[in-house]
Amino acid sequence: MDKCEMFGGFELEADDRTEEERSRQRGTKGDGLAPKAPMDTDYQEEIEEPKCKIRFNLGFDKGIRGEQPAEHRDDSAFTIERLFEAAASRDVQKLDGLYDYLHRNMKKLSDSLYQSYGKTALMKALLHLRDGKNETVDVLIDISERLGDIQKFVNAAFTNSYYKGQTALHIAIERRSLSYVKLLISKGADVHARACGKFFQPHDGPYFYFGELPLSLAACTNQPDIVEYLMVNEYQQADPKLVDSQGNTVLHALVMVAVDKTKKSKENTAFIAAIYDQILKITNRLHPKLKLEDVENHKGLTPLKLAARTGKTELFSYILKREFQENHTKHLSRKFTEWVYGPVHCSLYDLASVDSYEDNSVLEILIYGSDIPNRHKMLETELLSRLLEDKWKRFAGRMFLLNFLLYLLYLIVFTLVSYNKKNRVPPFVIENTIEDCLYVSGQMLTTLANLYFFFIGFVDMKRKRPKMKTLLVDGYYEILFFVQGFLFLVSVGLYLSGRQEYLGFLVVCLALSWVNMLYYSRGYEHMGIYSVMIQKMILSDILRFIFVYIVFLFGFSAAVVTLLIEPPVVKNTTGKSRTLFTTTAPNEDCVKPTFRNISYTILELFKFTIGMGDMEFAQDYQYGEVFYVLLIGYIILTYILLLNMLIALMNRTVENITKESASIWKLQRAVTILDMEKRLPCCLKKGLRCGVKKNLNTALGTDSRWCFRVEEKNWDKWNTNLSKINEDPGCCDGIPQSDSETSPRRKNRGRSLRGLFKDSNRWRNTSESTEMRHLY
Repeated sequence: MDKCEMFGGFELEADDRTEEERSRQRGTKGDGLAPKAPMDTDYQEEIEEPKCKIRFNLGFDKGIRGEQPAEHRDDSAFTIERLFEAAASRDVQKLDGLYDYLHRNMKKLSDSLYQSYGKTALMKALLHLRDGKNETVDVLIDISERLGDIQKFVNAAFTNSYYKGQTALHIAIERRSLSYVKLLISKGADVHARACGKFFQPHDGPYFYFGELPLSLAACTNQPDIVEYLMVNEYQQADPKLVDSQGNTVLHALVMVAVDKTKKSKENTAFIAAIYDQILKITNRLHPKLKLEDVENHKGLTPLKLAARTGKTELFSYILKREFQENHTKHLSRKFTEWVYGPVHCSLYDLASVDSYEDNSVLEILIYGSDIPNRHKMLETELLSRLLEDKWKRFAGRMFLLNFLLYLLYLIVFTLVSYNKKNRVPPFVIENTIEDCLYVSGQMLTTLANLYFFFIGFVDMKRKRPKMKTLLVDGYYEILFFVQGFLFLVSVGLYLSGRQEYLGFLVVCLALSWVNMLYYSRGYEHMGIYSVMIQKMILSDILRFIFVYIVFLFGFSAAVVTLLIEPPVVKNTTGKSRTLFTTTAPNEDCVKPTFRNISYTILELFKFTIGMGDMEFAQDYQYGEVFYVLLIGYIILTYILLLNMLIALMNRTVENITKESASIWKLQRAVTILDMEKRLPCCLKKGLRCGVKKNLNTALGTDSRWCFRVEEKNWDKWNTNLSKINEDPGCCDGIPQSDSETSPRRKNRGRSLRGLFKDSNRWRNTSESTEMRHLY
């Protein structure tokens, strides 16, 4: 009996290994985890050291009877290597005598001696299917069933950290074998087993995340037949609302495996959309009250929100515009055709989880998600663009104009107060005059305004939480307003402390206040696009130029200061010391700074960059040749190279931004709209809410939803028959639909009109299961 320490429940296994095999396997190295062990390989496979368990030795009585135990087992013994070889070769003849051997030695196929990191011979066989078959699978299952451990055998799971939790059912699904899926489930395979190893989780390196559960695996690998069987089989039905370790359901998993901006993106979106709809329909049939799309993961994201957060443009657009025609599934739609007249379509979009009226909405995720790819494109979808435009017309545009006028008043007051500052030691004494009262009032107004800018900038940056790499792009004006308020508050503190340095901070704040006036250009497209170009060039080309230029400027300045030697000092007629190169004023000696002063050298070299430099200063200095070499090299690198490169890069930036400037401007205006909405009081926000509450008359009965009406003209679908809610175009929201709309007389009239055009090919895609189609 092996000596080991037990931590779990009591379990006894038979052990017919020889002492040589036991000692050899005890000597093998292994921690039981094998984080990078291959799932399966045709080459030599690493076999795990047998787990520490209580086992009894079948040959223990030989020692009592004085018989010598055999050093080697006979050929009839089945080891794990022999079972794996038979399973991989798909040769059932190699399993002849397996049942007799296991029965005689009181062993089972689920014993730990026949597992390597949790992998059994059944898993090995399923990993080696040919044309969807491997006869050893049926033999192994039959033997295990006869031995009475079938439940444990089919539910054995990988134990290593890389593939932990994967069972034979997962492998059968991945190998796309419906027959073996049915066989395993009929034998008691758990349809809710979780494959939660590192390979099945998002990480750096190769992985395949599919939501851990068998149903999610079948859905993410485009196997609708297996998906349906898992959900409707008679043994154990898969629960679609179960979540994985990240809180994702099968619908979340489908969103995660969607791809975008690839050659295969349309095919990928098509199969994901089909599986997505299939799961919704089956779930609705089995669990009518379950709203699967409303289930949120651990990050508070529904499948629609997850598609928006991960930038899956095509799938996001499909979910947003999904429409079912059948009456019994119409309530699963997010889009409802209200009426159709020729090429004009009027649709109602469900605003649940979309409108920023709700917390953590799709609009908020897209607009504040600075790291979301394709968010400009997603905001241009019909519903979102119309919704934002409606918000702008309802309240945001007028609020924006009011803010602009108030900011303009602040700038005027701030400029007048700063210009008419008192030339005295701060803080100034205020006299009881009209001028001083106006001056103090202006100071108080600018102080309150900058306090507001400081706190609102901080709150906006905290709410949007942009990443460092996108902070300057998405939080550009928030940072500028925050800095503006900060500079003014520092200036106020220095002013109250009696420091003259307050003036420096004040004038910088004043200049920045006027620069921030460009923020209000985003309310108008042409000026907004111009502001976008300026912002992009400052944050990309100019910042890079400044960095490289500062390196050159300081490098050459340090070289010049180190090289040049100051001229000897001589005495003038007054006895004062001066250098040879000075300029004397009429009444006093004026000593000119020399190039031993680093700040003066930097300033002079900067003049050379803008073409204003003077070379006379070095005429009597030593090592003039070296100096001229440095100077010429500096001019070539900065004045000729860097400045022309900056112009070329800015030209390229303008060309690139022109292609997407409208989208960027729309995004900036969308940010402004949401900022305005956040600042509305609750009573006004409710009254200014976009959309209308409609009773959609679906299979749910009273299906009341908050919808947004979109009217569009589409000539591609003008002759396509669509179901509708109202037959007459332009139905007013305030006028309820009359009962005559659905009366038999009206339906009969539609049928008679349809008979007049029975030969017309305009009537296509008709279905007896849908309601009366609209006649164009």
